[in-house]
Amino acid sequence: MRYFHASCDYAELADIYGTPLYVYDFDSMQKQYGYIKDSFSGFKSLVCYALKANSNLSVINTLAKLGSGADCVSLNEIKRAMLAGIPSYKIIFSGVGKEDYEIREALQLGILFLNIESEMELIRIEDIARELSSQNHVIEARISLRVNPDVDAKTHPYISTGLHENKFGLDMQTAKRLYLYAHKSPYLNPIGIHYHIGSQILESAPLLEATHKVLSLAKSLLSANIGLKFFDLGGGFGISYNDEKPFDIKDYISHIIRHIDSLDLTAICEPGRSIVGNSGAILTRVIGEKNTNDKRFVIIDCAMNDLLRPSLYNAYHHVSYLGSPIIDSSLDSCMQVCDIVGAICESGDYIAKDRALPLCKSGDLLLIESSGAYGYSMASNYNSRLKPAEVAISNGRHFLIKQRENFEDSVKGELELLRSQM
Repeated sequence: MRYFHASCDYAELADIYGTPLYVYDFDSMQKQYGYIKDSFSGFKSLVCYALKANSNLSVINTLAKLGSGADCVSLNEIKRAMLAGIPSYKIIFSGVGKEDYEIREALQLGILFLNIESEMELIRIEDIARELSSQNHVIEARISLRVNPDVDAKTHPYISTGLHENKFGLDMQTAKRLYLYAHKSPYLNPIGIHYHIGSQILESAPLLEATHKVLSLAKSLLSANIGLKFFDLGGGFGISYNDEKPFDIKDYISHIIRHIDSLDLTAICEPGRSIVGNSGAILTRVIGEKNTNDKRFVIIDCAMNDLLRPSLYNAYHHVSYLGSPIIDSSLDSCMQVCDIVGAICESGDYIAKDRALPLCKSGDLLLIESSGAYGYSMASNYNSRLKPAEVAISNGRHFLIKQRENFEDSVKGELELLRSQM
């Protein structure tokens, strides 16, 4: 099944921009964002795109023009969001390991709020707000506490975040105690409550369970005169990589939005993958084939440094053969099982295993689908490989949104330091 449907000439893209090449369908991204935003129609809401999925400035700007906010997990993501046109009052700062300089600058930038993950972090934020305050002007840090509802998201253990064994968030009792503490502090303003139980969630039941647990806590906090204004239900909405059937986001929101609205709270959600995942793909060329007694390998110019998910998560990405016109059923007999691998010196360097492809020759094109999320954002320079270019498709035209790295730029800083030592 094809998941990437951008209308473009892939051979032309390969010739102009080279391969491997990240290709994004901006029309699809806008449609996905609109669907999620429309799920909250008639109610107070803010959709904050999760930059960790894909932090290209042009991607962020496309969503900013639609009114999106930003969910950020580093100061540099906050800066990217603002450079791309998202105002500070629509930016949330999450993450378990915020450094002091990041907290300080986030407060100075006036972002919407910081999501707090631990008691240690709460005290540090209070101390930094106190340091920034003067006799005539008190800095009041707007905060939200991330509650860990101890709900199994039924996803990959590396991206599950809502169980007590995970490093994220605070248990209900600790959270309540810290809300009461923050309420009394002149330097803290607890305006939100937050939870996020994992990523690539395909069933709504765990999310509904978590939502009702956190709603119960929110009600008790409001009864204690803690002035909550935002109910942040996180993200993690799954997509189809291999014929999975994700839950309907609009249906899920319809089950919870009136409960949130009845508390006079603004609903926030933080989708990332569900907006950009199936809106991106990697165009790659075949280098050649290698056959052993036991295996057929199709070697491509894309590798684990360009797309880490298969090696890290054993993730599935649909791979389409583009080397010839549409393959009809009469050619099915030409399909043979193979592993699709890169050139990196690791046995873990693969894109797909046990896939059926026709016999490939050097220069044939393949499309690695569902790569818009956690693709380029997790790319590296392992083996001194250079990161690919990124290209967008919108309204029938294509344009470059990030240059391919070149070797000279990759060594420039090191070379200057090396020469200074000589």
